[in-house]
Amino acid sequence: MDLHDYQDVAENYDRYLEVMYREHDNYEGFRDFYLELARRYGQHGTVDIACGTGAVLLHLAKAGIDIDGTDLSEPMCNVAREKARAMGLNLNIFPADMTAFHSGRKYSLAIIARSGFMHLLTPELQRKALLNIRENLTEDGVLTLNTFAPHPVFQAEQMQTKEDDYSLRLEYVNKQGYREKIYNAISYDPLTQIMGGNWKFETFDEAGKKIGQRIRPLKMRQTYKQEMLYLIELCGFEVAEVYGNYHWSREETGRYVWLLRKARR
Repeated sequence: MDLHDYQDVAENYDRYLEVMYREHDNYEGFRDFYLELARRYGQHGTVDIACGTGAVLLHLAKAGIDIDGTDLSEPMCNVAREKARAMGLNLNIFPADMTAFHSGRKYSLAIIARSGFMHLLTPELQRKALLNIRENLTEDGVLTLNTFAPHPVFQAEQMQTKEDDYSLRLEYVNKQGYREKIYNAISYDPLTQIMGGNWKFETFDEAGKKIGQRIRPLKMRQTYKQEMLYLIELCGFEVAEVYGNYHWSREETGRYVWLLRKARR
């Protein structure tokens, strides 16, 4: 299981992300970026893959975009569905693996927002996902996904750490109204290119007494730019554009927001 497969993580996900990105948001502007893409390319339907609790999905649906959502985590889908109902939206949100999902329709735009693609831990799974997404796209369909360039300094540091070398990440208030501290421990395996570790959640009562602790695993694969270019071509896509952020900049930043078009075969 992964971090996002747990009910406690899903129900608190929006709460701790709000704190996490309050001072430094690596994804600043991403909702409006995807909304503009949907207006350009989603005329025959959009699918939000790895939709999580619906950050992109609900933003686009509220703006009138014809959109479905899917995520490997059923708890995440449940939270997104509840939020949609509260907004008066009747959306098709279904749990499925991006390597094998089929909704019974094709889309002109597929979105894998933030780090969703990076949770595929092998090149084989990445290839399988891209091929499956291609089959779910219309003939002129477009896919957008995000990766970031592996950073040698961070890699070197993470190669020296273990999965229980925790450091405090943030504090927030959970759904039950209790204060929680989140610690994470990250290590890096250069052979598999997997950045893995654990998140530790500590819960405190009103008096500041620790009343609970739980450990949740998280793994992500780092993919080099040249590796992605080969993978994209191999899976029947061509690069339409690569942006360095969610403000349409083409500057090389180490973050890659890929815009891929389904290639003619």
